[in-house]
Amino acid sequence: MTDEINRRSPVGAEVVPAGVHFRVWAPERKQVEVVIEAPHAQTIALQREPEGYFSGLAPGLSAGALYKYRLDGGETYPDPASRCQPQGPHHASQVVDPAAFEWTDSHWTGPSLLGQALYEFHVGTFTPEGTWEAAARKLDHLAEIGVTALEMMPIADFAGEFGWGYDGVQPFAPTRLYGAPDDLRRFIDRAHALGLAVILDVVYNHLGPVGNYFRQFSKYYFSSKHTTDWGEALNFDGENCTPVREFFISNAAYWISEFHFDGLRLDATQSIFDDSKDHILAAISRACRRAAGRRTVLLIAENEPQETKLVRPQDQGGFGLDMLWNDDFHHSAMVVLSGHNEAYYSDYLGKPQEFVSAMKYGFLYQGQRYRWQAKRRGSPTFGISPAAFVTFTQNHDQVANSARGLRSRFLTAPNTYRAMTALTLLGTGTPMLFQGEEFGASAPFYFFADHAGELRKLVYEGRIDFMSQFATLATAEMRGCLPDPGDRRTFEACKLDWSEIETNQDIVNLYRDLLRLRRADPVFRAQKPHALDGAVLSDSAFVLRFFGDHGDDRLLVVNFGADLELNPAPEPLLAPPEGKEWAVLWSSEDPRYGGCGTPPLETTENWWIPGHAAVALKPASPRSKQPPRRARTQDEAKKIHQRRT
Repeated sequence: MTDEINRRSPVGAEVVPAGVHFRVWAPERKQVEVVIEAPHAQTIALQREPEGYFSGLAPGLSAGALYKYRLDGGETYPDPASRCQPQGPHHASQVVDPAAFEWTDSHWTGPSLLGQALYEFHVGTFTPEGTWEAAARKLDHLAEIGVTALEMMPIADFAGEFGWGYDGVQPFAPTRLYGAPDDLRRFIDRAHALGLAVILDVVYNHLGPVGNYFRQFSKYYFSSKHTTDWGEALNFDGENCTPVREFFISNAAYWISEFHFDGLRLDATQSIFDDSKDHILAAISRACRRAAGRRTVLLIAENEPQETKLVRPQDQGGFGLDMLWNDDFHHSAMVVLSGHNEAYYSDYLGKPQEFVSAMKYGFLYQGQRYRWQAKRRGSPTFGISPAAFVTFTQNHDQVANSARGLRSRFLTAPNTYRAMTALTLLGTGTPMLFQGEEFGASAPFYFFADHAGELRKLVYEGRIDFMSQFATLATAEMRGCLPDPGDRRTFEACKLDWSEIETNQDIVNLYRDLLRLRRADPVFRAQKPHALDGAVLSDSAFVLRFFGDHGDDRLLVVNFGADLELNPAPEPLLAPPEGKEWAVLWSSEDPRYGGCGTPPLETTENWWIPGHAAVALKPASPRSKQPPRRARTQDEAKKIHQRRT
């Protein structure tokens, strides 16, 4: 039957010229029927195919019809491959015709690896309305500020009225909480018109606990040999795994082809288990690129153990993804910003060498012993593009893990925050902002999930237990500060206040100027491999030298400590190109950002580096020729030293 029907996907309900064609995998079932609830009640028996599929045509049926599957004459259940759940995951599925939407993005060719500035956001808290329609009205702001690609947190439909989205149970159905499927299409179409790519966060390591009816269709959806921290692992390498693999591979391609997403962010890939020769992530990578056709896509992995094989080419034994989140950079940055290195920050000191190494090599741990986990961590990054490492000081997990859900700017001094922001946005990796960061959002970001009864209690207790790894949060008084994830007020408190764009103009200026500099400056935007070196100047200061063409280098001097007088300065990276001297290109102490000004760093008394600041320098012609200075006598040097001390 399926050979005679031109289907987009191997499973689900699809509009075809003769009506609607249904196909579902239920290998342990003897009988499967489609129960049409609207527009007119009817029941259609599906024909069994090899390998446990059931399929059939409903003549004359069209988009908008509501249906469920009846299994072996018993209960009815929503379609595991439903494209829409208008009343939530417990109720009827709805037939959707993706071909009915009129796209206007035929000019769009997709994002490249180089030159991206990512922006992670949660649709439900991004605007007061919490919809795709409302979010689309903010796209002009993001394009103007310098963002190039949006990273949308998961949208697969889930139970309840609010949540992060990582407990999705309908992988093909954009959640009804944010609007209709075509509202999502309009959002992406508008983003492309503004030159913005849109990447979707997907969860292929587990399914949520509520509204999950997959086991009713087959126990083989779930692994019998692997487990995860969040629920049953999916079966990508066990008995009867082929249709399961097909389901999730087609799901990845579906977001690219039917919604024109520009890539995927793959959640917790360390818990996507597959011992087969063709790893499911490699298969997903190929499927996404086929689905994109002439467009390019970016595939980003979250991977806690930092396995670089994920982004190595498949012909070299890798999985062929494009980018990896760089937790090492975040952890070092948070030690500097917060002053704490407890729990999973305990293997980081926030010292200059960590930032020099992160800029040069991406990950800091590439196989060394990691005390917190009592095992080795990471793998070598040599030969991988600097752009493959996504750097950030905030994301949904890490903001929530500050207990009070505080943004990093509230955990440190303003000048230190500006300096760290400069390092993140001008560094060699691909920077990522978290929603509202670009205007200094004061809204917290807590963990929230709309569960009821015993599950709500268990989730709250689990959150308290997780946060107790931080000694500062394990105290009795702090336990009382952790908001209940199941309380709607916890969710509502996380919504951005967009009026802060006006009140925080200094922060808006900071992000706009840095992203403009990163985009416009030929040296900072290059992200060339092996085109950067760095040196430690003190216990808190360091210099990064970005090598341009024909001596058109850039320096980024960063100091997270007090003012530093560097005299002598026996560091060759500080030397300007021959016949030039360094001039200030940009400074975190510019008054536009709330700073106090930046005197020249290189003076007749050698280098003076302002404290808690980042300054970018470029070569310039000497301002004036000065006669050579004679060497100081011992008495003169002693008097200068006495004046300074």
